[in-house]
Amino acid sequence: MTVIGIDAGGTRTVGYLADADARVLATARGPGANLHSEGEAGVERVLRDLIASLMSAGSVDPVAAVGAGMAGAARPEDVASITRVLDRILPGVSSVVVTDALVALEAGTPGGAAIVLISGTGSIAYGRDHQGRAARAGGWGYVLGDEGSGYWLGRNALRSVVRAADGRGRATALTPRVLAHYGVATPQDLVRSIAGPGNKPHAIAKLAGAVGEAAVEGDAVARHLIDRGAEELASAAGSVARRLSLTSAPIWLAGGTMLGVAALREAVIRELEKSTPGLVPAPLAVEPALGAVRLACDLVAARLHLPQSD
Repeated sequence: MTVIGIDAGGTRTVGYLADADARVLATARGPGANLHSEGEAGVERVLRDLIASLMSAGSVDPVAAVGAGMAGAARPEDVASITRVLDRILPGVSSVVVTDALVALEAGTPGGAAIVLISGTGSIAYGRDHQGRAARAGGWGYVLGDEGSGYWLGRNALRSVVRAADGRGRATALTPRVLAHYGVATPQDLVRSIAGPGNKPHAIAKLAGAVGEAAVEGDAVARHLIDRGAEELASAAGSVARRLSLTSAPIWLAGGTMLGVAALREAVIRELEKSTPGLVPAPLAVEPALGAVRLACDLVAARLHLPQSD
């Protein structure tokens, strides 16, 4: 018997094929699969290719269950949509579909009290207490929120560049970096560059690394964006901690932007140490897909207990 665990964010998707003891047998990777940005058909394409890759690379034992942590799967109708997708790909196989934040939490602290603070294409804080109650802050999507995310940093970098070009904002070292990123000569050329696929959240989120680099080199505009993003992320984690009355627990830092942009991660840690001194921030050292594998194993063993949100 085998299980499949999937972690799907806005930029990338990671899948594991594992045995009943959660030992990983095969790994596959694919592009992002956020339901809200890619739609059900787009998510199905990504998951179908990912699962086919796992099945071809791993054990010949039948798949008994799938655990899927999906960005954009916060509402019951979103879960139902992704469940339909999995049913079409693996008919008759049981599945559990949750948010990507929960599988990251499960990867860091299986079944225990903790908070996960994610900054990837989007951002969210999600936690669970000792009684199995859950709370979240953020995760509203790029129109309503996602402060401190890769998209938020990238969008504000673009705005800073065009404001500087207009003389409405400070000159910034972000300008040559952003122009080089898009391969254009002037800020005016950016209008064409971000049209069509260029304005997708995962595309704009790629600028987060440039913000971090400029901040490290002392650019005041980039430093302000990093500090403001860190404050927003720490505020989200603090909200979750207060609502769950957590005074001592790990805060797992996760997501491609959080783990890939050192300036942001270090600023977030500084903010958390000031605002939530009893909680211990640390980078999540394992793939969140491992948490999805554990949920699938729990489903097979009839011991699955999902947290109850406030």
